[in-house]
Amino acid sequence: MRLSGRMHTASFAGVRDAARQIAGHAVRTPLIESPALNAHVGGRVLLKAESLQLAGAFKFRGAYNRISRLTADELTRGVVAYSSGNHAQAVAAAARMVGTTAIIVMPADSPKVKVEGVRSFGGEVRMYDRYTESREAIGEEIAASKGSILVRPFDDPFVIEGQGTIGLEIMEQADARLDQLVCGASGGGLIAGINLAMAALSPHTKVIAVEPQHYNDMQLSIAAGERLTHPPAPGTICDALMTDRPGELTFPINRRVERVETVSDAEVAEAVRFAFRTLKLVVEPGGAVSLAAVLAGKVETRDRTTAVILSGGNV
Repeated sequence: MRLSGRMHTASFAGVRDAARQIAGHAVRTPLIESPALNAHVGGRVLLKAESLQLAGAFKFRGAYNRISRLTADELTRGVVAYSSGNHAQAVAAAARMVGTTAIIVMPADSPKVKVEGVRSFGGEVRMYDRYTESREAIGEEIAASKGSILVRPFDDPFVIEGQGTIGLEIMEQADARLDQLVCGASGGGLIAGINLAMAALSPHTKVIAVEPQHYNDMQLSIAAGERLTHPPAPGTICDALMTDRPGELTFPINRRVERVETVSDAEVAEAVRFAFRTLKLVVEPGGAVSLAAVLAGKVETRDRTTAVILSGGNV
């Protein structure tokens, strides 16, 4: 096991190591195929249902991979995280599993179900105003004052590698060659981990990122070749995907994506409805953007095999 304080770079070897680290703790989520969805889009779609993950989203993988590596001394000092909800719940759950405490900085407009989820896992919630305060500054201040370990939502190599275990599982579960993989993007931790796995295991598979229409910082950054911040944007139902700039560690990895698509709130709402009524799955808006892109025809699926990440179900 690598020590938590040792500097390292996220890698495919690290993704494999993360798979060993989280085994028996994270859920090995199913890869689901729906005949109704296949008929609707004219191709094979394999759905990775991370909405069924512990704490309701993929975030538990990275959080547990990071927190389970804390030293005995670090465990006594606890952890701090900032998140709109899914990373928050994942950190609280992982912290309780390993026997440490967690303080979570959450925006005041976080969905109630996510705030209650953090508290149910024993986490302490500190609210902030996402429009006038910096969650990063608050988190770093709390960590400094208490000597706690800051667990970042995406810009941490252990977190990236933990999320990459989804890519490993998909390749083990899929019974066909994957032509493309569609994944939502915000700070980029999930899709960065998946890119590490796909580059090593299935380099021919095109990885397509999807963002909310007005929160397209990754799309802008990929086009410019550098990290950019999107312009001031209206609200979105995709509360989990409101990061305004790609991560410093994730962006170089994610430059290998085939392209970045965007979806409107209306298209996302239709995907949430389709998932519930047709697939019998509860998927939150931020977790449904990849399905939204497929249903809206933003990604061509006819006569192809497409993996789609349903990243969360906390709605």
